[in-house]
Amino acid sequence: MTEAAPAVVPELSVRDWRRSMAFYTDVLGFSCRYSRPDEGFAYLVHEGAHLMIDQIGVGRDFDPGLAEVAGPLGRGLNLQIRVADIAPMIAALSRAAHPLRLGPEDRWYRQGQTEAGNRQFVVADPDGYLLRFYQDLGLRPV
Repeated sequence: MTEAAPAVVPELSVRDWRRSMAFYTDVLGFSCRYSRPDEGFAYLVHEGAHLMIDQIGVGRDFDPGLAEVAGPLGRGLNLQIRVADIAPMIAALSRAAHPLRLGPEDRWYRQGQTEAGNRQFVVADPDGYLLRFYQDLGLRPV
């Protein structure tokens, strides 16, 4: 039996499907639930996080103007993704010589009378989408 998809699954438009697949699967450890290579599409999963990648100009495009966009895609978007432990991802990114945008760091975020702790880092994928992977450090009083 397969795991049900979450209520929201982002679909990232990418310039080079094979390069993105390699980054997400070989470096970050996502698994491919299914793909349609002829459409430049894949549905990826990692520890309960789901996302899709779709190559611009192959198959169906929801925003055909993206082909002309210069610079990184996904500006202003930061996907927060919970994992059990960020250390293996940090090591894999280091082996791949892929730079981090931030961290790793421990941060505490106020939630009313408590703070939620995250051990986190931010990395940009090959198209510039920002991915903030974090492991839960629990709660503490303010």
